[in-house]
Amino acid sequence: MTEHSFKQQFFDRLAAAAEDGTFVRLNLGGPNGRDRSLRNVFVRPVRLRGSVSWSFTYRHATRDITKNLAPADAMGLLQDLVGNEFSDAFLSTTTGTLHLNVRKGRNPRLVPGNVEDAQPPDLAHDQPRHRTLAPREHPWLQDLGVTGPDDRVRLGMEAKYRQIHRFIELVAPLIREAKLPADRPPAVLDMGCGKGYLTFALHDHLRRTLGRPVRVTGVEQRPELAEAANRIAAAHGMDGLQFITGTIGSTILTAADVVVALHACDTATDDAIAKGVHAGARLIVAAPCCHREVAHTMAAPAPLIDALRHGILFQREAEFVTDALRAALLEAAGYEARVFEFVSPEHTSKNLMISAVRRGEPSADAARRAAGLAAFYGVPAQRLAHLLRIPLVAPAAMATVATAT
Repeated sequence: MTEHSFKQQFFDRLAAAAEDGTFVRLNLGGPNGRDRSLRNVFVRPVRLRGSVSWSFTYRHATRDITKNLAPADAMGLLQDLVGNEFSDAFLSTTTGTLHLNVRKGRNPRLVPGNVEDAQPPDLAHDQPRHRTLAPREHPWLQDLGVTGPDDRVRLGMEAKYRQIHRFIELVAPLIREAKLPADRPPAVLDMGCGKGYLTFALHDHLRRTLGRPVRVTGVEQRPELAEAANRIAAAHGMDGLQFITGTIGSTILTAADVVVALHACDTATDDAIAKGVHAGARLIVAAPCCHREVAHTMAAPAPLIDALRHGILFQREAEFVTDALRAALLEAAGYEARVFEFVSPEHTSKNLMISAVRRGEPSADAARRAAGLAAFYGVPAQRLAHLLRIPLVAPAAMATVATAT
């Protein structure tokens, strides 16, 4: 089916839900428009002056902007946003969910899901800001030092608190897409977890949303942090959550459903991704850090020699090439990869996240694209390609690039 027909089905479902009162909310994600500060758009029905309008919340990097539109105008705006400004649309109704993905250069997908909100939508216009992890309901936040005895976020921990929420916001739809096994507790590994902020949050989210046991393991090389996290998990009765001492490289991983590696330094990110692929993980989530390997071997392509003579631009280009290669190599291994912003760059420049949902068999076409990219930048080898045994040396691609330049 074409992108147009998928979009038509999606908006027909949205229109029907709005008509019969089952429309709860609509989330747009995967921004690909010109406004790079725009992260998401959240839409929900509200009652204003006796009639129903649709409230749009535009979530930017540093602010939220809210607009209310009549349903007909809202529908027209959404049809323009989906596919142009955003590649993902997630519709939630009281009868089920529907996820539309129309990424450019990829086959469109329309994926139905189970009911998330069985209650009719709340049409109240003013609502308190939703927090996935309300401090009063999650006392482990206090033991981790995020909140104080009064359940308020501690001074200096605001960014960490926002990061935890942002992580769950991003991972939640990916977990739904990954379709974790229902016949056993899903196995999740957080590699290089530090104090375990996100490990605790992920375990809590999975237990609450799946309503069944899960096995979440945090791997941390500093034994004192692993021991402290285990004490907190035990104190709060968080069954299935454990922390072990080790490194990403030393961890023996035979099977896992979800593998997470946030800010693993340089090629440790590649090690974590490769371990996830080899373990057959249905979902891999990585936030790369400290790109150095490619920068040591990359050669500026002829058209970019003048631009990349500036050190800072060369470094940023090396980071781009590294993560673009990782995404292509994941697709070569049979995953659907996405690269997007994790947190606002005002908090850290290392703010990209790579997600990969396993879709099928390895792709020779993606492997060729990875080799072509490496050839264009003169990259002879890369850690993830080596670990996945995907050759980057492509003589034909090298010759093509040399001829073109």
